[in-house]
Amino acid sequence: MTCPTELDIPDIADIHLAHARIRSKARVTPVINDPDLDEAVACHLYCKCENLQRTGAFKFRGACNAVARLAENGRGGDVATHSSGNHGAALALAARLDGRRAHVVMPEDSSPMKVEAVRRYGGQVHFCAPTNAARAAALEQLVREGMIPVHPYDDPAIIAGQGTAALELEQVVPSLEMVITPVGGGGLIAGTAIATGAWGVTVYGAEPAGAADTAASLERGEIVDDFHPRTIADGLRAIVGKRNFQVIRDRVKAVLTVSDDDIRASMVLAWRHLKLLIEPSSATVLAAIRNHPELFAGRKVGAIISGGNIHPAGWLELTRTAGGGD
Repeated sequence: MTCPTELDIPDIADIHLAHARIRSKARVTPVINDPDLDEAVACHLYCKCENLQRTGAFKFRGACNAVARLAENGRGGDVATHSSGNHGAALALAARLDGRRAHVVMPEDSSPMKVEAVRRYGGQVHFCAPTNAARAAALEQLVREGMIPVHPYDDPAIIAGQGTAALELEQVVPSLEMVITPVGGGGLIAGTAIATGAWGVTVYGAEPAGAADTAASLERGEIVDDFHPRTIADGLRAIVGKRNFQVIRDRVKAVLTVSDDDIRASMVLAWRHLKLLIEPSSATVLAAIRNHPELFAGRKVGAIISGGNIHPAGWLELTRTAGGGD
């Protein structure tokens, strides 16, 4: 791996290796283009549907790669992480497929559907207060008890695994001009920026205004770690990781913020045109494209739809004011 500073940042070779490791376990998700959606967002949009990935989100890519790396290095034993849900479920399945068990620290206000998913895939849930500090402290305790930590986003193997989604997207649509992903902890956008670096593709991020720590960090020039997120996009409430921030700062054009109302409207847009129930975190990319025609209009844009782990009743409740009940 290349090491531009003291941090170990994966490179494109690591992403290709990750793709080879996970190809027998992860799905090659479809890329969907819809002419009516193109008209609605005023660009040529190609959606990489990671909501159809195993465990319902792109997170399985990184978790699968991280566990495979442990096996390659001869590290046996159970693994541990903290997660609002998607990474926890992904690590639980990846660990189970490798004969291990995952222990997942989750905020006590986590979605019941996501808690149930972690357990269904074989993970053991440990609840904590809904703060980043509480999550980190609970994970440290599990590590002291002998668990192997697998960070949900600030980990070279995780970043490389997440980058495989962009690798597949570019293979399907090699003429893309731009790619946009949601931004939470930053694993997906960092992997995407590395994967597309040699192709001249401009990378953007989309972040909820109520959890815009990455945008604030870019403005300040250092990570803002005292941000208190308030957004319906529960998958994007994490503080950006150190490796991830370095890649975003160096390789991402901009991180665009969107309101929760924008997110709700875009969830409805995805249902109307793609017939997909996507979670709020996924809808940030559609919202950002709609809000910035000066950047995206008429361009060939790839959007990574990060996940679909939302109950239909919850989807209806969130989108009712945006026309979700039409």
